[in-house]
Amino acid sequence: MSSKDSQKVLMAKIGAAHGIRGEVRVKPFGDDPLSFTDYGVLTTKDGNRSFEVDRARVQKTVVITKFKEISDRNQAEELNGVELFVDRDQLPEPDEDEFYYSDLNGLSVEDQSGKPMGKIVAVQDFGAGDLLEIRPKRGRTFYVPFTKEFVPEIRLADGVVVLDLPEDYLSEGKPDSSGASPDR
Repeated sequence: MSSKDSQKVLMAKIGAAHGIRGEVRVKPFGDDPLSFTDYGVLTTKDGNRSFEVDRARVQKTVVITKFKEISDRNQAEELNGVELFVDRDQLPEPDEDEFYYSDLNGLSVEDQSGKPMGKIVAVQDFGAGDLLEIRPKRGRTFYVPFTKEFVPEIRLADGVVVLDLPEDYLSEGKPDSSGASPDR
């Protein structure tokens, strides 16, 4: 088994306790909010703790979840912030134009002419859509919207992501530091 196969993939993050019977609010990652319940045992990244879903129901933007191992509110409160993972090889292969965030981390980034721009260090979502966090060889990390317009090509086999950025996208003279153009 290669290291890529045994890689952990973040499926969800436990939030606050819900009620008195050990339920917790879970923030799922992925298109289907209940998908994290499909893989049996979920673990922490280090593999030291494991959790099995007893039942789960969607409530607005979270999934109210009861884990078999958690029986009361005190235990549930201790889980706030715990991230839940599955092994990468448990997941189905993504469709074309679909990617697991963990497959993108570490990929080289270049512009359309092939000039290196850095490496992807994370995929973030601060509430307005997915952003690639890119670390250049020198300087601070920057964010690029993870859309076809900004990321027209991903060559997983080559380990390369190609960006198509507006000419002034990385200029330092912008009044706002969010990475967004002021005229949009």
